[in-house]
Amino acid sequence: MLIDSHVNLHAPQYDEDREDTINRARTAGVGLMVNICDRVSNFEACYKIARDNPDIWATVGTHPHEARENPELSAATLIDLAKLPKVVGIGECGLDFHYDYSPRDIQVKVFRTHIEAARDSGLPLVVHTREADEVMWDILSSEHRNGEFKFLLHCYTSGAELARKAADIGAWFSVSGIATFKAAQDVRAIIKDMPADRIIVETDCPYLAPIPWRGRRNEPAYVTHVYDKLAEIRGWSLEETRKLTEDAFFELFNRIPNSVSS
Repeated sequence: MLIDSHVNLHAPQYDEDREDTINRARTAGVGLMVNICDRVSNFEACYKIARDNPDIWATVGTHPHEARENPELSAATLIDLAKLPKVVGIGECGLDFHYDYSPRDIQVKVFRTHIEAARDSGLPLVVHTREADEVMWDILSSEHRNGEFKFLLHCYTSGAELARKAADIGAWFSVSGIATFKAAQDVRAIIKDMPADRIIVETDCPYLAPIPWRGRRNEPAYVTHVYDKLAEIRGWSLEETRKLTEDAFFELFNRIPNSVSS
């Protein structure tokens, strides 16, 4: 079974063919997908797709781009929504200092709220980080000292130093179609050093379509190309790649019963 750990199937890019997109993924061998919430105000649209499909699960959270929407977001709100049966993670949340669509102080505040919710709920945190390595490490390390929590650095493209430090406190990492891009040598070098038992696979669709689909709308069926590239980078067979990433996925998203992979 292939797993796409990070999809955005509620995005408007799929309004015309959402069901067909899901069916193409299944035909390609994708047996499980996690639909990632981009903002709490949009949670119902995100969760509906999980509720309506037995092979799709969901998270709850607010992306750093959208943090300005609700600066007073509470951990209690996130935890309450996370009690729904198909919610398996907190996020996508974090810091994005490239676009700064939300003020940085608000991003930090809302990110810490998500960490509190992850710690208290026991669910893994799905973290977005871009051009914020120093602040990201300051937050992760200080919050980790306050109490451990599971976290995933999704679609990792940040620096090698942050990757090493985060791995030392237990981070998982997800590999996306960026790994296939010709100019992504730095990303591939970091992937080589990621802990073998804490790597999972994603598309981040509809964004970041892998080669040979780069420039088009991405979709979960294309995750096969990410598996192929990860195997190449790590020197693993495809069987090893599937087994290692599947085990890592279920260890991280442990609310999903292992039986769904049978």
